[in-house]
Amino acid sequence: MGSGLAEVVARAGINVVVRSRTLSGAQAMLATVEANLAKQVSKGKMTEDERATVLSHISITESLTNLANCDLVIESILEELAAKQALFAELDGIVKPSAILATNTSTLPVIKMAQATNRPDKVCGIHFFNPAVLMPLVEIVRPITASDETIAAATAFATTCAKEPVQVLDRAGFIVNALLFPYLNNAVRMFEAGTASMEDIDVAMKGGCNFPMGPFALLDLVGLDTSVAILDALHAEFKDDNYVVTPSLRKLVSEGKLGRKTKQGFFSY
Repeated sequence: MGSGLAEVVARAGINVVVRSRTLSGAQAMLATVEANLAKQVSKGKMTEDERATVLSHISITESLTNLANCDLVIESILEELAAKQALFAELDGIVKPSAILATNTSTLPVIKMAQATNRPDKVCGIHFFNPAVLMPLVEIVRPITASDETIAAATAFATTCAKEPVQVLDRAGFIVNALLFPYLNNAVRMFEAGTASMEDIDVAMKGGCNFPMGPFALLDLVGLDTSVAILDALHAEFKDDNYVVTPSLRKLVSEGKLGRKTKQGFFSY
């Protein structure tokens, strides 16, 4: 997600600083952007000059202090609330007072991150979808502490990045995941009940609903550990049985089979 966000912002002509905990991590993200842009040039979708211009907007760092003059900081670290709160508290003491601090979380309460700062009016969610370069939607998440000016600026930023922003209140799952994950979870439940095979469920949802991929392929793409974390967060907030993680899904995660990123999930890759 970090490399995707960097590319999206740089393509919009905005200077972006990519920060990772290690310089090698930041270099790896830049290399991913470079490889993707090179692919665009080879396909004739971008000129070499355009590629060079995009790359000129990206710099990398391992130090949070190099974000001090940024107007907007978007966090996209692991989906753990405590880690995000600690990062927001640290950023609050580094970046200029006028800067907006945003989270790319897909589920966690933005208000909890806002409360870790001394600028809760300038904290919001800017949730890009993966892969950020291709997916048009951005959820602009408004915690009760965010000012109208912050939400307007975040929405304008997403529009400048050639994305389609939608505004949503700070409730677990926001729009997309709150609707998507009961569907994914119930697909696993249907398989567990023996109604149909994973393959046939995926074929049915692609052919019957014109979805680009079926629920099991999508779970593997999202990551089964991420999916469990999202479902647990949704269940904690809404207490709805649709969000109770199915045994099959939790078992795969306990076995380290997390989907495409480990080459094994519901399917093998």
